[in-house]
Amino acid sequence: MNNDFGLYIVATPIGNLGDISERAITTIREGDLIICENPKHSLKLLNKLGIKKKLISLHDYNEKIVINKIAADLINKKCVLISDAGSPLISDPGFKLIQYCIKNNIKLTSIPGPSAIIPALQLSGIPLNNFSFLGFFPKEKKGMEVFIDAIQNSKVTSVFFVSNHKITKCIELLESKIVGRLVSVSKELTKINEKIFRGQSSGIKNILAETKGAKKGEFVVVVEARSEAEIPVIDLKNYKSEVKKLLTKFSLTDVAQIVHKLTGIRKNIVYKWILSLK
Repeated sequence: MNNDFGLYIVATPIGNLGDISERAITTIREGDLIICENPKHSLKLLNKLGIKKKLISLHDYNEKIVINKIAADLINKKCVLISDAGSPLISDPGFKLIQYCIKNNIKLTSIPGPSAIIPALQLSGIPLNNFSFLGFFPKEKKGMEVFIDAIQNSKVTSVFFVSNHKITKCIELLESKIVGRLVSVSKELTKINEKIFRGQSSGIKNILAETKGAKKGEFVVVVEARSEAEIPVIDLKNYKSEVKKLLTKFSLTDVAQIVHKLTGIRKNIVYKWILSLK
């Protein structure tokens, strides 16, 4: 078997074509087939690079079909996985394909490169030594509320993608639920129209509303972590009588879980406190 055969995960530019590496270009050029999200979109990149290759579309609804279709190619050819922009698999299809390659001992390697997450964090002015990537801002209203609640309680910087159709709703929810924290909104990173809006949610909402074309493009939002000052100080002694009643019906572990969920206090602390009551 040729040692070059297998799957190559290749990062492509998020906007500026100059960001593609020589190794990425070489890998795409030498690849026998290119697995991509949208062939029409990827064809534009290949045309700019002067490369003609067979393109196979891969998305969330056809991943198993594609894997069956290219199973032999993964063993006998050099296959390349790219996304529409940036690093594949970051909120993009392809995870099942990776799992298949690992399970079947097929060569798997990555040619790293651009991702909108890192420049958005770098340009935000918000601490990025510890952060959580949350994927895409949800489409449904119920999901949005849960999503923002998670950010509200996060002890690390949060970063996520937002479509242009949801950016206004996203900022409005941040404004209503998270006060006093820094927010950064990046759009069209690495492109000519790159813009970074920084400040409180209310100020960013006004900028988006008043600036022509501000809501066009693709967005990455970064939200500062919850500070210690935002964490409510809760005295467990106030729950003493209620906890004793709960202990007559539930186990110590179950009661500790209930108090933990109600107060946000760490379960091990709650457990020790309840133990001291018995």
